[in-house]
Amino acid sequence: MTPLLALTVGLAGIVAGGLGAMLGIGGGVLLVPFLVIGLHLPIQQAVGISLTTVIATSAAVSAGTAGRNLINLRLGMLLEIATAAGGLLGSLTAAALSARALAWLFSGVTAGIAIVTLARRNRRNVLHADADPGRWGGRHHDEDTGQMVTYRVRRLPLALAGSFVAGNLSTLLGIGGGTIKVPLLNTLCGVPLRAATATSAFMIGVTATSGAIVYYGQGLIVPGIAAAAVLGVRLGSTAGLRLGRSLPVRALKILMTVVLVTVSLLMLVRTP
Repeated sequence: MTPLLALTVGLAGIVAGGLGAMLGIGGGVLLVPFLVIGLHLPIQQAVGISLTTVIATSAAVSAGTAGRNLINLRLGMLLEIATAAGGLLGSLTAAALSARALAWLFSGVTAGIAIVTLARRNRRNVLHADADPGRWGGRHHDEDTGQMVTYRVRRLPLALAGSFVAGNLSTLLGIGGGTIKVPLLNTLCGVPLRAATATSAFMIGVTATSGAIVYYGQGLIVPGIAAAAVLGVRLGSTAGLRLGRSLPVRALKILMTVVLVTVSLLMLVRTP
């Protein structure tokens, strides 16, 4: 562990954390490919380090959105059950499919979600402030209009199925499940982007904590690199959260599309 390596990892963490906080997808979507392709770390170590940074991103976003009612705790805990179940079954899926097949599957899913997100960039999932949000919906202050808005969750079974897949692929490929959950909740389930982002950031922290403990117990987390990455992600998350509040939803959706397409290509490139 050299000062130059620590600085490089820290800078990468700032970029990954900033995007992860703005979009609620966790910095691992960019950090894992960087550690594997750029630093030539084994994938197991990259995944373990990434999980520690996901916890940092989740903590920063959860603290930064406190008091704004953006995190839908009821919906988040329900979807977390499906996410955890998908993660537990990830090892069984890994035994049945090759790494290349999984990479193609993930790339196809993310590319498809990117197309849907871009097509719906001008759609807003909000109802009248006095409308009934239903059992799983919610209300929050809208940064774009400056008013309270209400939303109702649609296609809950689809959200559960998507969360299961997100947990499964997260365990298999070391990519944060928010990459799938945020676009799914926003484009198909009626959750506004800012609420979907905050709720996803809360969920990925819960999932990553249990995974990081397992990886640490197996000796797969390099303390020096992990510390530099966490520090960078923590700084980037704080800046990204503030920047995300100032950007319009349409711009965030376009940024989400760019990130999804980039991740889709990186997964194909990094898998032999």
